[in-house]
Amino acid sequence: MPDEKIVIGADTKHPLDGMLTIPPDVSGPVPAVVMVHGSGPSNMDGQVGKNHPLKDFAEGLSEKGIAVLRYDKRTFIYGKEMKNDKGLSVKEETIEDAILAANLLRYEPRIDADKIFIMGHSMGGMLAPRIDAEGGNFAGIIILAGSPRTLEEIMMDQNNTVLKSLNRFVKWIAKKQVAALASKFENIYNLSDEEAKDTFVFGKNLRAYYFKEMGEHPSQMYLRDLNKPVFILQGDKDVQSSVEKDFNGYKNLMGDHSNVTFKLYPNLNHLFMPSIYGDILKAQKEYKVPQKVDKQVINDISNWILAV
Repeated sequence: MPDEKIVIGADTKHPLDGMLTIPPDVSGPVPAVVMVHGSGPSNMDGQVGKNHPLKDFAEGLSEKGIAVLRYDKRTFIYGKEMKNDKGLSVKEETIEDAILAANLLRYEPRIDADKIFIMGHSMGGMLAPRIDAEGGNFAGIIILAGSPRTLEEIMMDQNNTVLKSLNRFVKWIAKKQVAALASKFENIYNLSDEEAKDTFVFGKNLRAYYFKEMGEHPSQMYLRDLNKPVFILQGDKDVQSSVEKDFNGYKNLMGDHSNVTFKLYPNLNHLFMPSIYGDILKAQKEYKVPQKVDKQVINDISNWILAV
């Protein structure tokens, strides 16, 4: 695949290296996808352990005639300086760059400006409807292993799952830590923005404001009235997003919307790769095994895009 190096936000304070993968033998303008990473610092390939899901998607979709733009996440390159920003929110971390990426594609003559899609993975999927509403203006939204819940709900859920598996002595200590975290989360929305900026929720990195700002812009708010095409996908062995609370949560919210397509994949994990352990405690071990994104997922996404 012809990979072309590009820069997102070249004239901003945070330029980011990116890659535009263009289908071979492009004759007319082609549809394109902007890929948005999950939580935490991440490179343009979306590397997790020995896996590179965003790169797999870029290569797979471009073979089907769809251009793909991916780029390093801002916290991956500028994380050290961003840590000190009291007002850090998903806006600076993710949203602004995804909108810059979409605008960059709009001025690319080989791209069909009316067929630019956003494809968000995990937290990128949670944010995709907001990115669209705040300036992305996409032709359609693809949500991979996202969630309609708040970030703190998901984190508490994951903590409680881990808690259940601990031995009695460790559980007693961990229970107190999880309870302390829960009470911090419960208080977030009672804080003013200024108070939230001065309150740490985790160590000396994550401040309450990050959660408050995100929680005050829930994806449900954007999805409810959305009438553009939406494709929601998840693996049924995903231990980070819950089929019951996340995939079915989207269904409860939008199941009667004719513009929304849902697909659940048997035996695929959070990266849309074959599940090995299906256990949240072994997620890191699972991601150390090099695998590829399942071909069926790539086929389904490309068919969906080409049919829009």
